[in-house]
Amino acid sequence: MRILVVTSQFPIAGEPTRGRPIHQTVRELSQLAEVRVVSPVARYPAWAQPRSYLFRSAEPLAVEGCEVEYVAYPALPVVSRPFNGALCARAIAGPMARFAPDVVLSYWLYPDAYGAMHAAERQGLPWVAGARGSDIRVRDPLSRHLTRRVVARAHRLLVVSDDLRRLAIAQYGADPARTHAIPNGCNAAIFHPADRAAARQQLGIPADAQLVLYVGRLVPEKGLRELFDAADAMAATHPDLQLALVGDGPMRGELEQRAASAALPVLLPGAQSATDVATWMSAADVVTLPSYSEGHPNVLVEALACGRPVVATDVGGIPEVVDAGCGELVPPRDAHALALALGSVLSRSWDANALAARFSRDWRSVARETLRVCEDARARPAGRLAASSTFS
Repeated sequence: MRILVVTSQFPIAGEPTRGRPIHQTVRELSQLAEVRVVSPVARYPAWAQPRSYLFRSAEPLAVEGCEVEYVAYPALPVVSRPFNGALCARAIAGPMARFAPDVVLSYWLYPDAYGAMHAAERQGLPWVAGARGSDIRVRDPLSRHLTRRVVARAHRLLVVSDDLRRLAIAQYGADPARTHAIPNGCNAAIFHPADRAAARQQLGIPADAQLVLYVGRLVPEKGLRELFDAADAMAATHPDLQLALVGDGPMRGELEQRAASAALPVLLPGAQSATDVATWMSAADVVTLPSYSEGHPNVLVEALACGRPVVATDVGGIPEVVDAGCGELVPPRDAHALALALGSVLSRSWDANALAARFSRDWRSVARETLRVCEDARARPAGRLAASSTFS
């Protein structure tokens, strides 16, 4: 079977860790089918670079285990948003025709899957859309309208949590029979229990520190201001507390300023490879994710695989990963509750091997389930199904 994957959420030269869960899925899927990736990336003029995130140009990158073609389309911040889907369709039409796939699979609903939808329908191909989280929790009316068109017309829709499945059906008109929840996997060869002392020695973390770790994009929606407020509040009662934020994003400058005046040591090591992230998790006492919304956050699965407890917000698909047996859940935007939960988790003893045993799902399982949906879309592109809507 020939599958064309269309997604902008894929590693690029300026951001080699971009779209890591999608990369993991595609790499394993390539062992089961003939797969090619087309990655459409918006190209902005030098005088109009977007401010909402750290823009990276579409410089080609050799991606492990994947055949990738990067294509660019012209864009302007905000102004071109209504047209980005059509521009994306134009950019990917040529590569799609040359590869002649049996099925098109596109991750990220707008503009990627919107463009894939139009290009695939023009070429008479079945297509599958994949939602990750924030691409379906859109706020502005225009993007919401365009996203709803993709969700309603998708021959199959993949989501990463039961929560997102309910949202897609209730608010976006997704057909329940064609909507499938396929949770993320975890690479146990990288994320597994390891010696904390050795990891701290490698990273230069004091042996007696209480290390709170965040891994992800440095953006306000991840609750990082609340995390700083919580850490500052804890400093007096936890004199050995340290905070590390692994990742990059538009908040970096603001967070560096806060770190300089914080009541505790704060580390900002930047974006890291998966192997280095695993080392940071091994060094940590607790991993936290105080986001305002989430799909199925892989960072929490990886933290648990490393045998580390977690503190996260009770939003989206997080409760499908976190319960009292592995950490604590708190309301979003509540620094006080976050501080109490972090203190509670730090005060308890945790069995690293027991935490790691909670998740044994690998990326090959994710790829197999994804292939089943693609095969079904090819066999019955638009028919309503009687089969179960969740693969496990």
